[in-house]
Amino acid sequence: MTKRMVLRRGWVGPGWLLAIVGLVSLAALSMTVGKFDAGLSDLLGQIRALLSGAPADETVATVFWNIRLPRVLAGLAVGAALAAAGAIYQGLFRNPLVSPDILGVSAGASFGAVVGIFLSLPVGVIQFMSFAGGLIAVLSVYAVAAAIRNRDPILVLVLAGIAVGALVGAGISLIKILADPYDQLPAITYWLLGSLASVTSGDIVSILPALVIGIIPLFLLRWRMNVMTLGEEEARSLGIDTGRLRVVLVLAATLITAASVSITGIIGWIGLVIPHVARLLVGPDFVRLLPVSMALGAAYLLVADMLARSIALIEVPLGILTATVGAPFFLWLLASGRKGWQ
Repeated sequence: MTKRMVLRRGWVGPGWLLAIVGLVSLAALSMTVGKFDAGLSDLLGQIRALLSGAPADETVATVFWNIRLPRVLAGLAVGAALAAAGAIYQGLFRNPLVSPDILGVSAGASFGAVVGIFLSLPVGVIQFMSFAGGLIAVLSVYAVAAAIRNRDPILVLVLAGIAVGALVGAGISLIKILADPYDQLPAITYWLLGSLASVTSGDIVSILPALVIGIIPLFLLRWRMNVMTLGEEEARSLGIDTGRLRVVLVLAATLITAASVSITGIIGWIGLVIPHVARLLVGPDFVRLLPVSMALGAAYLLVADMLARSIALIEVPLGILTATVGAPFFLWLLASGRKGWQ
């Protein structure tokens, strides 16, 4: 065992403690950011009143507990979920330039939400249609891939995802043309850019089961991802049922992506950028890579959301901010021209 490995293992405990403290501190800071003047002292006062049962300012309490807290929790959950899905997809397809929407899940979720907005359905129904649209899109990709045999399964999945995504994108464009330009079209455009502004505690509760169901198998199978990154033939020679494992991992990653997109809209680049940053920090071992990606994704989305609330008079959609960082990083990856997955 090398000295570097010993140092890494020795720092695992303190590293996670530091990460937890950092996320909690970042969440507390995010609770104090907004147009309403309620800072850290007000937050501490609300916590003291809550613990002691003393009366508190109802307006400030509403801002903290009914508006900002659900937003912060959604940022933590969605950022972690998108980063986890990105890490799984990149490892599964052995390509650091892959993101969670490679199989059309984001496009399908967008189409479901756009149809719901076009039909003027309730918010809960729109979220359900978005969630269902993401799952249906990925299932359609798998159905197309299953019908095409004697080909590289990874390549067929990617190409089928591109085709289904393009078809769904055409449907979204058609609905945007038919939508009311004064009411429906602005709502559709804003949803497609992504935001945490309208997230409620009920939204978080509604997606929590899907997030738990999706993340648990990813954690339990993360050691097998190390074998999957070796390639199809190598994984099979080591006794891994690659077909079944790929289905489980893709469905789990799709489930948490669709659940996240259903309440926030499209927040791009997190699943592309964050896993690569985590890989640079801790290496390609998925035992460490997956949890580190989730922690970094949660922190990144919180920071982006704080900027969205504070850098302009109106709230900036998160998709714009994440693309501002993600696009240059993507170009840097292309320019680096590294050969091989590692």
